Amino acid sequence: MNKIHAEFISKLEHHYGRYNAENNSFESTSNSKIARDLFYSDSQFSRLINNTASEGELTRALRNVQRLLDVHELRRKVSKQASGTGNSIFDKRVFMWISGVLLVSLAITLYLFTRQTDEVETDDGLSEQTRYEMLRWGFENNYIKPYVKLKELPEDCYYPCYKYQGKWILKDEYKIPFFRERNGFHYVAKEVVMYARCMDERDDRGESFEGYEYQKHEIWYDKREVPIDSFLTKGAEPKLSASYMESNFEDDPNFVKIAYVHTFFKTEFNIEDGLIYRSGKAIGRDIEFVSREILEKQSISSDFLNELKSETNTIAKNLLEDFSKPITCNPTETPNLDFNQIKEGDVLSFDCQFKTGRFLVDYNKSYIFTDQYISTYCR
Repeated sequence: MNKIHAEFISKLEHHYGRYNAENNSFESTSNSKIARDLFYSDSQFSRLINNTASEGELTRALRNVQRLLDVHELRRKVSKQASGTGNSIFDKRVFMWISGVLLVSLAITLYLFTRQTDEVETDDGLSEQTRYEMLRWGFENNYIKPYVKLKELPEDCYYPCYKYQGKWILKDEYKIPFFRERNGFHYVAKEVVMYARCMDERDDRGESFEGYEYQKHEIWYDKREVPIDSFLTKGAEPKLSASYMESNFEDDPNFVKIAYVHTFFKTEFNIEDGLIYRSGKAIGRDIEFVSREILEKQSISSDFLNELKSETNTIAKNLLEDFSKPITCNPTETPNLDFNQIKEGDVLSFDCQFKTGRFLVDYNKSYIFTDQYISTYCR
């Protein structure tokens, strides 16, 4: 296993420079960047680089690195041939076409192979796979970048969306109680990963950008079946109480996690007079139940568990349709009136509404900027 790890490091050094064993880092590239190149999460790559991964993971990673090196070598040869003198223009075009096909094939092979390493066993007895792996592959690779490049910006540099391009994640989770014939169901937004890109196909001076989101949410059941009114403030326009929003279902034995909800969501953002308007809808959704063995340990009988699953399926098919319709959110102020100053760490915070039964429930969805594609200024 140590021999495999040593070979893994050696191959990485071929491409990323000398390896510093004390810091577990390479001289020319950050570990996060290398992880993205290999289609790994930071935590997965950390296990590999620290030699705490399994022998199987290391073996697969070794093959992944070799495929990456093969792709770069082929690109080098293509570049050399393109800049050299060939027998004819026709020969060059044929060579470029064949090489391009091989490059794409190698890239797809690398993607498909690395998919095998994304499977992790969770405490819920589920085999958790990175559901946004195809989305991540589309935006975090060396070969195709769907973003507008700096060199493509207009001469006057007025193209506000260019600074919003990159990766955004959910800043804070939020929760919503469902109004049903049976009380006790709650929806918790746990994770969002969104890749934003300029909508350069629109002739709008760069004032629109779109986000492709993977959302991971949870459905919980409260054994006490407390009515939804208990979580709302009094008055003509009831809102979710602060105590409800600050509660943690994980720490409350009355609450049982029933299922995960995986959603693919497309959002459009429009920049206008210092405000950003958000609209969008769900494109696809999947529900994944916590294993029966885990739920039965929560003192839930088999028959009642079947009822809960039926109820949860109804929620996913019917109530969550409101999350599939065009969303209703108030505009938010831009993080900075000078769009050139938008940077990692900035937040887009939207106040939105969700309709459940006869109740309109307010919630806040905030994105935080974690990986900006263009960090320099257009000049």
